[in-house]
Amino acid sequence: MGRVTSDTTATDAVAHAAPEPARQPPVWQRRLRRFGCPAAPPADVRARLVPAYPRPAGRLWAVFGAGPDAAARLARWSGWGGPLLVALFAGVLRFWNLGSPRKVIFDETYYPKDAWSLLQYGYEGTWAKNANDALVAHPPHILLSPEHSYVVHPPAGKWLIAVGEWALGMNPFGWRFMVALLGTLSVLLICRIGRRLMRSTALGCLAGTLLAVDGLHFVMSRTALLDLIVMFWVVGAFGCLLVDRDRTRARLAAALPVSPDSVARPDAEVGDRLRLGWRPWRIAAGLCLGLASATKWNGLYFLAAFALMSFLWDVAARRTAGARRPFRSALRRDVLAAFGSTVVVALATYLASWTGWIATKGGYYRDWATTPDGRAAGWTWLPDWLRSLWHYQTEVYAFHTGLTTPHTYQSNPWSWLVLGRPVSYFYEDPKFGQDGCTAAEGCAREVLALGTPLLWWASCFALLYVLYRWLFKRDWRAGAIACGVAAGYLPWFLYQERTIFLFYAVVFVPFLCLALAMMIGAILGPPGASERRRTLGAVGAGVLVLLIIWNFIYFYPLYTGLPIPKSAWHHRMWFDSWV
Repeated sequence: MGRVTSDTTATDAVAHAAPEPARQPPVWQRRLRRFGCPAAPPADVRARLVPAYPRPAGRLWAVFGAGPDAAARLARWSGWGGPLLVALFAGVLRFWNLGSPRKVIFDETYYPKDAWSLLQYGYEGTWAKNANDALVAHPPHILLSPEHSYVVHPPAGKWLIAVGEWALGMNPFGWRFMVALLGTLSVLLICRIGRRLMRSTALGCLAGTLLAVDGLHFVMSRTALLDLIVMFWVVGAFGCLLVDRDRTRARLAAALPVSPDSVARPDAEVGDRLRLGWRPWRIAAGLCLGLASATKWNGLYFLAAFALMSFLWDVAARRTAGARRPFRSALRRDVLAAFGSTVVVALATYLASWTGWIATKGGYYRDWATTPDGRAAGWTWLPDWLRSLWHYQTEVYAFHTGLTTPHTYQSNPWSWLVLGRPVSYFYEDPKFGQDGCTAAEGCAREVLALGTPLLWWASCFALLYVLYRWLFKRDWRAGAIACGVAAGYLPWFLYQERTIFLFYAVVFVPFLCLALAMMIGAILGPPGASERRRTLGAVGAGVLVLLIIWNFIYFYPLYTGLPIPKSAWHHRMWFDSWV
């Protein structure tokens, strides 16, 4: 019972066997018992610590003609089968014609070339000015020299892009392959995360489906930029922390004393003193957060937010288990291990990502510590590579905070949620008969980093609902989703003078989809609602989801660079700021 191996193992068995959790009734209700009102049944704390998954029902499969045994097996497999089907759908969308456009689009002029350079030298070299055209020529030419170049992002994400280039070649399909794979896997992760978070396979698969048809996530999955890689590691860390939360609460539940009527009640000794032991899933979260930060520095905000969230989860678990001073108990018994599992592991991962730069001598600033400026800077008892790396990081920080050069597609974070200013990665206007254009008026080909509008606008309401659930209903699930959005969104308000773009928001898109799935679950209605209420809720939720899918299909040509008539392109420019 103390060890959880899957969503429906021993922990779930305990939760299913226990009565439904009941809150302590208010004082006025307890006083009514003097007049013969029956008391509520005793609450089993184990069910509050680890809520049960609903038992899978085979009614849906029976509708399609499956026998009772087959329907039961299919229902049990749906916990993985459903998410895998959604991920397969997302993968087909993302890998279909992945090499188109056969161009170096937008910031692909940086990261795929840096990735190839890492494969050759271990650090970022210098490319010729006409390297982009040479890469997509027939035959392609690689115009790379070993002279180091100044780059402002850590190498972990570029090493991942390099895996696709190593396996499939230095071409658009090769440098986009790993990003498309991570985009597909992130859909699978959100399905499973949503299932664990909301204890519903249907809502988990819905969250994954929404992510699969979000335009910004889709475009970023088909473009070799770093932001989607950050998003993947952030989602992985969030999922690891959710598993860790369930497992540690299961340990507390297993340690609670059980009364003769088989009901576990809070115990101060267990809540205050029990050590939660080895927590590999939190270490895995630290590894993921380190990789996120080693791809782009905005991963550090998630490191801080998720580490605090995990600690507060420990405090809440100990309080539920009966701790008299849960905060102090968590500080004494959990905080040091939590710091080591997240911050220390993440820092070690970040340093390890620089191994290529450290092991070679040609990287930018690699020998700074041996220069007169480096020797005069002090701290000479530290290794030269470490002092050089630290200097490099300070220079990069100064670059990022001082980047105010105007850009055509820059946008203020206030406008992100309403998609005020999307980013055009690629645009061409072929004439009739060119590049597949069949319209006499001419065509437009564009890759536009635009979220699916109806999904994003509905998510604005979903965020309000999530905040309501968190602030007024004390729903930890809503708080977790809000934490993911806040860590990815709010820090950009500190840099409103900096040159920033809408596509940075892709890192918190999965949490928008979780928020929207949670709101749709509320629209469907609670299990005890009347048939009329559930029917109306199902119709409303179904219409919303179908409209979002239709909206993705409508904008699909703008996400993939398909040639469409100029008039059709203008019809899709709903606002002047999208042009």
